[in-house]
Amino acid sequence: MSYEKLFTPFKIGEMEIKNRIVLSPMGTNSANSDGTISAEEIDYFTERAKGGAGMLIMGCQFISEEMAQGSQEGLLENSHVIPKLTSLIENVHRYGSKIVAQVSCGTGKNAFASMYDEPPVSASPIPSTFNPDIKCKPLTKEDIDNIMEQFANAADIVKKAGFDAIEIHGHAGYLIDQFMSDVWNHRDDEYGGDVESRMRFPIEIVRSIREIVGDDMPILFRIALDHRFEGGRDLEESMKLIKILEEEGVDALDIDAGAYESIEYIFPPAYLGDACMDYVCEPARKVVDIPLLNSGNHTPETALNLLESGKADLAMFGRPLIADPYLPKKLKNNNRKDIRPCIRCNQDCIGRIMERTTKLSCSVNPKVCEEKRFQIKKTNSVKDIVIIGAGPAGLEAARTASLKGHNVTIYEKEKEIGGQLSAAATPEFKSQLKSLIDWYDLQINKLDIDLKLATEISAEDKKLSNYDEIIVATGAEADDPSIPGIDNKNIINVIEAHKNKEKIDGDKVVICGGGLSGCDSALELATEEDKNVTIIEILDEIAKDEMMINKTALLNKLNEAEVEMKTNSKVVKFNKNGVKIEKDDGLTEFINADTIITAFGMKPDNELGENLKDKYPLKTNIIGDCKEVAKVGEAIRSGFYAATSID
Repeated sequence: MSYEKLFTPFKIGEMEIKNRIVLSPMGTNSANSDGTISAEEIDYFTERAKGGAGMLIMGCQFISEEMAQGSQEGLLENSHVIPKLTSLIENVHRYGSKIVAQVSCGTGKNAFASMYDEPPVSASPIPSTFNPDIKCKPLTKEDIDNIMEQFANAADIVKKAGFDAIEIHGHAGYLIDQFMSDVWNHRDDEYGGDVESRMRFPIEIVRSIREIVGDDMPILFRIALDHRFEGGRDLEESMKLIKILEEEGVDALDIDAGAYESIEYIFPPAYLGDACMDYVCEPARKVVDIPLLNSGNHTPETALNLLESGKADLAMFGRPLIADPYLPKKLKNNNRKDIRPCIRCNQDCIGRIMERTTKLSCSVNPKVCEEKRFQIKKTNSVKDIVIIGAGPAGLEAARTASLKGHNVTIYEKEKEIGGQLSAAATPEFKSQLKSLIDWYDLQINKLDIDLKLATEISAEDKKLSNYDEIIVATGAEADDPSIPGIDNKNIINVIEAHKNKEKIDGDKVVICGGGLSGCDSALELATEEDKNVTIIEILDEIAKDEMMINKTALLNKLNEAEVEMKTNSKVVKFNKNGVKIEKDDGLTEFINADTIITAFGMKPDNELGENLKDKYPLKTNIIGDCKEVAKVGEAIRSGFYAATSID
């Protein structure tokens, strides 16, 4: 496939971009406390410019500390932030990329409770998103006038720093969007009412910026054209808004879908599939003539299709360019298979920011936001390293150790690499996991790592004494409880169910365990195998430990697939016809099933590791699930750390 179209130049106003690949705006949550951007953020964007993206749009920078509401992104309030911004810009320009400052007056009602103790502001006294008991403080006319002055001041800072363009964040139900949308804007003054009045706030922002930057600096506007929740703005109404923006002189529109009420579209997980928001482009193209940018789980192929269709002009990649900043260069050099895939897990990018209030990283690329500190440097002391287990932890340890210059051998008892990842990758909606396994397979071949498949090794094996370092990554095994009938022939483990669907007899399937693996198996069987599926979960909710964004999408998909979910239900007995469960109130129920899948969880498969640690205590390192069962990103990170720590 030729990706040539992605590498044709394009102009927004007078700004020429060298190709059509754009880094989507996504905050790193790594700014310094004085509002300046950090050295890590400069390195982060520089690496993505070096990787070949035509244009980079920074995540939100806020017009004031007050409007930032505790978010740890850059501030465009005082001139002392300019020198570091200039350093960032000039580093990006070294590689021929353009860089855009995204400017925001805050999240409004969407302020995280952990970041902001006061009632958030909004267009109207509506409930706060994350604490509906708190009513927002509506902005006064004086507040609005002050915000316009702050936007003008921010624009002046942006221009002096040397940015190529400026983008207004009117997206995702943030404060500007709260003015534009009647679901949130209940004002009865000149900023509320009909479409034109609700657009007064963003239009005044555009004018305040234009007065400062002049006609030559492009102004982009980021907007969700379909909120995707009941009462939210739909495509039809959004067409009126973007026409007004075009008439006001906005130079390009950055368009997709979603709001915090449909948060899975803000950070689309695997369940939403490829190019899940490109549908907004066709109607937009019919009403405006200015350039369109589109994001939302794009792959190189969907991006190419979008541009060739003429429905958009630039394709945006957020998490894919986090996972592999060299995606553009690899595509340009016809190395498509060498692109490290984003697995759309959200765990270590937005998950770290939302759940831990720490800076951005990536499950498959631990170097994100540590591009300099985590450099892989060639060793001066080459060692022979053996890795036992070719799951994600072992594969990353092997790759990193080989890049350092060590001699690496992997022993894997199965006939293929991937470990549990191979099972998790069988659903169509988890295809990116399969791509990750394929990527590791390619790296092993490129690096000439000695991979020995279908080869089990024991602690007594004498060859282990010849290695300088032993890394044990044997993964985890099923942790099935002692329940009467669990050895019946109609019962299989969830790993086996993923890999050997021919063993799933009949139409009725009961899955015992409503964690992520059980839910993914249920969705796969219901949507791809047309099975009638019931999930039984002892806790009070399904996928209880899954992060909110992913869980929202997953539950929606399970409901669409008509998967029955029984919570507060304990499995007490199996037989050849089904499962007996006991509810919290002590009542029992029998669930008929042709096949029963156990997904009670996993436990470390650590016997070999402990034996090797006893025998070779000075050179054995236990990593991944065989040390502690965790998610893919934690396994990969443990492999990376293990390899980089070897001198």
